[in-house]
Amino acid sequence: MALFPANRHTCALLAATALTALAVQPVLAADAVVAPVEPQVTEAFPVALSPWQVRVRALGVITENKGHVDQVPGSGLKSSNTVVPELDISYYFTNNIAAELILGTTYSNITGKGAIDGLDVGKTWLLPPTLTLQYHFTDFGAFKPYIGAGVNYTFFYNQKNHDTDYLKIKNTFGGALQVGFDYMIDDHWGFNFDVKKLYLRPNFDVTVGGTEMSGKAKLDPWLIGTGITYRF
Repeated sequence: MALFPANRHTCALLAATALTALAVQPVLAADAVVAPVEPQVTEAFPVALSPWQVRVRALGVITENKGHVDQVPGSGLKSSNTVVPELDISYYFTNNIAAELILGTTYSNITGKGAIDGLDVGKTWLLPPTLTLQYHFTDFGAFKPYIGAGVNYTFFYNQKNHDTDYLKIKNTFGGALQVGFDYMIDDHWGFNFDVKKLYLRPNFDVTVGGTEMSGKAKLDPWLIGTGITYRF
């Protein structure tokens, strides 16, 4: 008779234990759920620009209209102004330092003034490749001004004498100064405005009426250009 109560108490204890286990199981299951790992978003690296850049410009060539014939006191010379297309190629050594080579050709009609006013001396074509070393300012956002200095070597070709018997303008070196800016629309495309001063003073030989003479033309042109920039 004593065993029956003990069995009843044991059953109650087992039932309570079972209920406790059932209550704890959902909590343990919830704790066992691993929170989903959100994927990390990595920022794309900026595309590195090429060191090469090209520009295409319309270029105005405005000369100083000075010079003389050695054997004619009071003589002077003047040269025509022109507008021509021009291409330049730049290479960036750093973000600030670049070298620029301009390529373009133009012509000049040469006439006399002063003591030889009215003399149509002749016409020549010029090829003045100019190399400058530039400093580019990079603290103004899309507006990128620069300054430069360098050298040019001018070839005179396809020379024609008019009122003269003979004309020979000699190739020559000259200095160059430069200031300008690019305004970039995006990483590659932009607008450009550029001004250069060339110091160009070639010697020449000329024959007029059978008399051989010589002199110097002081062209010293301003090169004023505007156009489109493309950075590779």
